[in-house]
Amino acid sequence: MTRIYDCSVDTELLTGMRLARSAIGRGALVVIPTDTVYGIAADAFNPDAVQRLLDAKGRGRESPPPVLIPGIPTLDALAQDVPQPVRDLVAEFWPGGLTVVLNAQPSLVWDLGETRGTVALRMPSDKIALELLAETGPLAVSSANRSGLPAAIDAEGAEAMLGNSVSVYLDGGVAGEGYEPIGDRAGDTSSTIVDATAFDTNGGKLTIVRGGVISREAIAAVIGDALAPEAAPVTEVPAAAEVPAAAEVPAAEPAAAEVPAARPDPARPDGAPAPAGEASSAG
Repeated sequence: MTRIYDCSVDTELLTGMRLARSAIGRGALVVIPTDTVYGIAADAFNPDAVQRLLDAKGRGRESPPPVLIPGIPTLDALAQDVPQPVRDLVAEFWPGGLTVVLNAQPSLVWDLGETRGTVALRMPSDKIALELLAETGPLAVSSANRSGLPAAIDAEGAEAMLGNSVSVYLDGGVAGEGYEPIGDRAGDTSSTIVDATAFDTNGGKLTIVRGGVISREAIAAVIGDALAPEAAPVTEVPAAAEVPAAAEVPAAEPAAAEVPAARPDPARPDGAPAPAGEASSAG
């Protein structure tokens, strides 16, 4: 059975962090606390490690994980043509519960799954996560849960779902306590996901593709008219009307830290015009 390291105890923190760094370095998986939910982490530049992450969660390559980064300067290393409204948002809400979906730098040598050239990025507000990121560099991190189950908010809950597929569990206490659960799913403290991948072609708008702990009002207060209007609610289709099968939209899975690579569906780890990562997994 994989051991859980209590990071409130100095000796366990030191041991747990050392073992976590070693696990990431050899392509193994680590569960870490974040400010939103617990995440399952892998070396973002190790394709085998990323595949282990997806396998542990029971997910396919069509749901690539988001990437957690240690600081705002890393944004430009991983994403290209970052719009000014995105810079304004990360200046206001990072570190914190905001994930941004951007076009990835074409020179990156990694394989997160079917990202279609995009990447979902977040800088978490958790000292344990940030300390590990400072030493390992960017990590592919999805919500710590099996696909279809709620994201874990503590290390014990993560271990119950992920078991021995993870090499090290870092226990940083209960996640998400600093936020009000105001997102799309009741009681969920996942990050809000904003998609900027179509900024140059949609009239300079950012789109919220998953509601989370950063409210729409708070985002609008920072970027104003650069925030795309809320999508109109879907009207009820009369029972007699026929709906072509091609128009059917599959139900999204609840998760707390990933953005699907497919088109907009706010209900999972972080969707947008082919965004990568947390529509419900970004954490």
